Amino acid sequence: MKTSFNKNINDILKNLTTANSLSMALRPGESENRQPVHTVYGGAHLFKSSTAVRIGELARKNFKEYAPDAKIFKNSLGMTCSDEISEIVFTRVSEKLDKEALEDFRIDFEDGFGSRSDTEEDETAVQAANEVFKGMQEKTLCPFIGIRIKTFSEEMKNRGIRTLDIFLTTLSELSGGKLPDNFVVTLPKVTSKEQVSALIDLFEILEDKTLLPKGSLKMEFMVELPESLMAASGECVIPAFVEAARNRCVAAHYGTYDFTASVNITAEYQSMDHPACDYARNIMKVALAGTGIWISDGATNVMPVGPHRGEMTDQQVKENHSIVHQAWALSFDHVRHSLYNAYYQGWDLHPAQLPVRYAALYSFFLEGLESASTRLKAFIETAAKATLTGDVFDDAATGQGLLNYFLRALNCGAITMKEVEATGLTLEEIQTRSFAKILKMRAERS
Repeated sequence: MKTSFNKNINDILKNLTTANSLSMALRPGESENRQPVHTVYGGAHLFKSSTAVRIGELARKNFKEYAPDAKIFKNSLGMTCSDEISEIVFTRVSEKLDKEALEDFRIDFEDGFGSRSDTEEDETAVQAANEVFKGMQEKTLCPFIGIRIKTFSEEMKNRGIRTLDIFLTTLSELSGGKLPDNFVVTLPKVTSKEQVSALIDLFEILEDKTLLPKGSLKMEFMVELPESLMAASGECVIPAFVEAARNRCVAAHYGTYDFTASVNITAEYQSMDHPACDYARNIMKVALAGTGIWISDGATNVMPVGPHRGEMTDQQVKENHSIVHQAWALSFDHVRHSLYNAYYQGWDLHPAQLPVRYAALYSFFLEGLESASTRLKAFIETAAKATLTGDVFDDAATGQGLLNYFLRALNCGAITMKEVEATGLTLEEIQTRSFAKILKMRAERS
């Protein structure tokens, strides 16, 4: 009887080990790599090796023109933080625009390029590849870059495949098989796992026929349609997309306006903060939590651009400022809404949106810095003492949540390492990105 009992227990433990291993493999944890805070999309026909430099110049020009000081910047965005914090935000936004205004760019052959003749798209694919190679040589590309091809729908599948083939083959020939750092291919309007699998099959073919290293091509998919979220059975399809990507998927991007249109929301009410958007984003977030795959929000489509150009009257200058500031305030609210919902990356469509992106990020984290520092320091000290005395400390999720705040804040440039030191953490500990590992390191040192 006892032997039978032990055998049954061993079977239970074996089954649990198998299930736990599978669960850990599916959700190994967040990526330790740097995540860009935004992605700017631009038509492929307009892309140049100097595009990132030019976008930075325009972002700085716009910032200086419409936010000459911290007070005007704060008021234009509707920031509710203290004047002290707004001064810090203003300074750090200025520094960020000078140092690295653009983080991620997508050479767009879809919406930003439109429907053109095959000959024109072929020529643009070659030209874009040449400009990317030139940017690699001149070191003028932004830290993250990629190409968005057309959807793999029945109508567009041939065109999407052909463009990617021409672009990558041309680039590989020019560069000797090298890709820019953090290069990714974006697949829009995904409706089935087979479309994702087809892109991965294409990657393997292209790596075989060019000098590109095996496994070097990575992808991200876009959630823009109901089919991108849910199968006809009611099952969430996002995990199936990830599985079909065969460890080549790095991100999933939400497409605000295609999605809202696809669920019959009229144009007047298609907005980043519509409840339908929150529903879609929450499904994405839950489906991809802990997988290491980044999630990105969409874009505010109201551009901060004044209507008047050239020689202007004082009244026209005033009107320009008013319109730009209104668009800034809308974008600021949208980015803060994304951050509240744990989306730390989003789209930007115009250089004038970049100062707002960084202001929203920096104010979001700086407003809670003092409280979070105090809480994390006390929490780590309590947990470390429990670990040292052999007690069980089972609230690691709260500690990790506090640590995530600082990891995200550091990633986007909102805070400095000096400010993190107020928590008692070292750079070595922060780099582990794990509350549990920090406790283990402290226990081993003690």
